[in-house]
Amino acid sequence: MTDTSTGPPSLGPPTGAVLPRKPRKAFLVIGLVVAAALGVGLFTSIGTKKNSGPPQAGGQVPSFAAARLNGSGTVQVPADGGGGGTPVVLLFFGEWCTVCKVELPPLATAIRHQSASGGALSKVHVIGVDSDHLRQTGLSFVKSRGIGFPVAFDPNIAITNGAFYFQGDPYAVFVKGDGTISAIVPGPISVAKFTAEEKRLIPSES
Repeated sequence: MTDTSTGPPSLGPPTGAVLPRKPRKAFLVIGLVVAAALGVGLFTSIGTKKNSGPPQAGGQVPSFAAARLNGSGTVQVPADGGGGGTPVVLLFFGEWCTVCKVELPPLATAIRHQSASGGALSKVHVIGVDSDHLRQTGLSFVKSRGIGFPVAFDPNIAITNGAFYFQGDPYAVFVKGDGTISAIVPGPISVAKFTAEEKRLIPSES
C-alpha cells in the first residue's frame, strides 16, 4: 500500500532492534481474493432455493409433505396425487387473500359435485395449500368456504414461496398422473377454466 502521509521521514530503529516482518504483497493479494470469494459465496447463498428454480409447465411438480389443516395426518405430493397415475390440482390460497374469498366457494362446489358424480373428473385429486400464519384462522376460512378437499397447512410459506416460488395467492397448478405440470394459472380462475384444465389431465378426455 502506498504511504500518503506528508510528515517528516521517521528515524531508523535503534541498532540491534528487531523489525516486525511486513506481509509480502503476494500474500496480501491472495488474502483479498479469498475474502472477496467468501463474501460472494455468503451473499449468493442467502435465500437460495433448495430446488433448481421455479416450476414450469412441462416440468416435474415439486414434492412436499405438510400437516393437514382440515383433518388429521399429512398431505403429500406425489403420494396424494401428481404421481403414480393420479392427476392432481393444487390450489394455493389464504384467508388474507381477498380474491380467494370470492374464488373458492364456486370452485369448492364444483369439486364436490365432480367427486360425487363418479365421472372422469372424480379421478382428479384436488389439494389446497393454505398459507395463513394461524392454524385456527385458516381452518375457519376453509370451513366457511365449503372446502372439503384436503388442505395442506403452510404457515411459513415453505411450500408456497420456498418450493413453488409463488409470491402471494391465488395460484392453481394442474399436474398429470406422471407428475408433469400441465399448467400453472396465476390469479383468480373460473369454474369453466378450472374444469377445462382438469380435462387435459385425463388421457381419455384429451
